[in-house]
Amino acid sequence: MHCKRTVGDGDLVSLDVSRYESEESSGASCIGILNTEDGTCTPLPPWCRRSGPRKTIYLDPPNVTAAVVTCGGLCPGLNDVIQNIVFTLIDYGVPEDQIYGIRYGLRGFYSRDAKPMELNAQAVEGIHLQGGTLLGTSRGGADIQEIVKRLSLWGVNMLFVVGGNGGNAAANAIQEECDKQGVLTLVAACPKSIDSDILVIDRCFGFETAVEEAQRALLAAKVEASSAFRGVGLVKLMGRSSGFIAMQASMASGVVDICLIPEVHFTEDKLMAYIDKQLQKKGHAVICVAEGAGQDMLMKSGTHQGFDASGNPILQDVGTYLRHIIRKKLEGVDMKYIDPSYQIRAVPTNCNDRIYCKVLGQGAVHGAFAGFTGFTVGLVNTHYVYLPIPVIIQDTRKVDPRGRSWNRLKTAINQPEFV
Repeated sequence: MHCKRTVGDGDLVSLDVSRYESEESSGASCIGILNTEDGTCTPLPPWCRRSGPRKTIYLDPPNVTAAVVTCGGLCPGLNDVIQNIVFTLIDYGVPEDQIYGIRYGLRGFYSRDAKPMELNAQAVEGIHLQGGTLLGTSRGGADIQEIVKRLSLWGVNMLFVVGGNGGNAAANAIQEECDKQGVLTLVAACPKSIDSDILVIDRCFGFETAVEEAQRALLAAKVEASSAFRGVGLVKLMGRSSGFIAMQASMASGVVDICLIPEVHFTEDKLMAYIDKQLQKKGHAVICVAEGAGQDMLMKSGTHQGFDASGNPILQDVGTYLRHIIRKKLEGVDMKYIDPSYQIRAVPTNCNDRIYCKVLGQGAVHGAFAGFTGFTVGLVNTHYVYLPIPVIIQDTRKVDPRGRSWNRLKTAINQPEFV
């Protein structure tokens, strides 16, 4: 291994770095995990371990058999993380023919149609230049007992799981089942979420790339709307329960008049009145809506359309609904509806995300060689750290309507409340 300077197990990073004057200060309502629905606050542990190579490693590299699996939806950077896990394992001295990629998600452990592939240096060369994942992915399919049986059968003693809340929950369940069955496999995770909604972690890899791509759709909506009489450009972006993409893309683009996110409720009448006001004032309007916004309004019966394979509620389509009611309620509107959907997650990473992925992939391997298991690696308060997986899977991270980020956007676009 090429590291000359190492990190000590006593190197800690504080999770609570701010001191507030009072509970009235923006962001001071919860020093921990805020549930935006009921206002409850779950406190966090005060410290977490710093990520990085240790002076002492607890596995002999030639005796390591490692496996990498990607779970859930696509996200820019999956290939980057895979590549850097492989490169770092090789740097430690793990034989290239003892590093395996599990195909098409967790079901690849036991599917006859998806045999593991060898992840040598040649196999991962240049894959960071491509979107998607070399290994393939899928949702659900986590038969934990069967997965642990395969880990034992194949002699895998390091497992790297790249996934979101569901993938990390599966990694935690695999680690617990390994302990239960006495299977000596270290389980490390890299948190992946295009919505950047993993608890505690500053941002997830691929998020910045997705925001850049989403911004292109907003700029196109501005051109379309401003080129028409009473033009409205409506863009629907990803954001099932967290509106970080919509908020950041709106802030970055500088062309959005209205941003609607799941964490902030709105009423139809007040929204229509404000759109009409913008049309009278500017002659056009640009609206950015996250896919999870307005679900309480759309599902008035309190029911939804079931769940997907990852256990997420299937959402009503707020984009087409808004397109319909804006045309219906505002006279003479020239509507242009843009839904970039999966385009924003299918692209290769930008520079910042590419570097971030390298550090995460390396950190996951360093943690496993340090003998840690059941952890995830991420950026917290600008430091790379290891977090126990149970800490980050309690809930999803959400935009705080009282926080500075949301209020900065409202100030930037002069957006009122719609309730």
